Amino acid sequence: MILPLDKLIAYDGNIYALTCAVIRRAVQITITGDEEIQQNEGRIVSTAIKQILDRRVEYRIEE
Repeated sequence: MILPLDKLIAYDGNIYALTCAVIRRAVQITITGDEEIQQNEGRIVSTAIKQILDRRVEYRIEE
C-alpha cells in the first residue's frame, strides 16, 4: 500500500496544516510531475501524502 497509514495515524501535528501542505504538493506534482507517479500507478494525492509524512518534502505555514 502506498499510504503510510501508521505514520498518518501517529501524526500529532496540525492536521489542517498537513492537509493544506498535501493539497499544494499534489498541485505541484500535477504541474511538474514526479518520478514516483509511475511507481504509484498515477496516484498523485497518495504520493503527496507519503512524501510529506516521510519528510522528503518540507513545508511551513506562512503568516
